[in-house]
Amino acid sequence: MDADRKGRRDDSPRQRLQGELRQLREVRARERGRVQRTEPPSGGGRSRLDQPRTTRPGLITLPTYDPEAFGKLSERIARFLGTGRFIVWMTIVVIVWVGWNTVLPDQVHFDDYPFIFLTLMLSLQASYAAPLILLAQNRQADRDRVNMEQDRARSDRNIADTEYLTREVAALRQGLGEVATRDFLRSELQALLKEIDERRETSDVL
Repeated sequence: MDADRKGRRDDSPRQRLQGELRQLREVRARERGRVQRTEPPSGGGRSRLDQPRTTRPGLITLPTYDPEAFGKLSERIARFLGTGRFIVWMTIVVIVWVGWNTVLPDQVHFDDYPFIFLTLMLSLQASYAAPLILLAQNRQADRDRVNMEQDRARSDRNIADTEYLTREVAALRQGLGEVATRDFLRSELQALLKEIDERRETSDVL
């Protein structure tokens, strides 16, 4: 009887550990089943919540573009619009347009007086030129702001360096003021020699 009781007492901690391990395994199996239920199929369906969306949801996807390349193109166009070459070419086009539709026969006219199509083209050109010029100006303003910030930081560093050098020069002047110069040493030696001579004379007198 005593041996059976001892065996039961020895087996009880093992049984407890085995029971706890069994419970942990069951909990893990339940969690795996829940995860498998919540995960969407790989072929399609809802997207995972732990991953960011790359595109905006919707039926129509807008085309993407490189803003830097578009900005450079707008600056080139704005530079061309602000040159005399553009004015010359624009004048030539208008003269040829008006001459074609007035001097030549009526069969070849494509925009009779009062030249509505020409007015439409000029207004269209102006409507595109104004935003391009504004975009180029905004980019130039951004560059100017960055350059101003860099110049301000550079000037602050120069001021700090100048103040540091000024303090160093002042410290050197103070240090040099305490250093014995050649004239000071000469005067001290002369005074010492004079004192030695006076002592010799007094000793000779005595």
